[in-house]
Amino acid sequence: MAALVATRFNSVIKAFYTRLVELASPQKWPSCMRKLLTILNAMLRKNEEWNESYHHIAP
Repeated sequence: MAALVATRFNSVIKAFYTRLVELASPQKWPSCMRKLLTILNAMLRKNEEWNESYHHIAP
């Protein structure tokens, strides 16, 4: 459910999901869940809050 909400409201995950849809990737949700978990794990490891400047969104 977190990945579903992130694809609607988080610009980084939303751009990633949109790119996967355009590529017709069959593994959209697992890929988004993995990316979200990787970001959250790094935030916990560094004891930091969300920082938009860490994530570059390719046009």
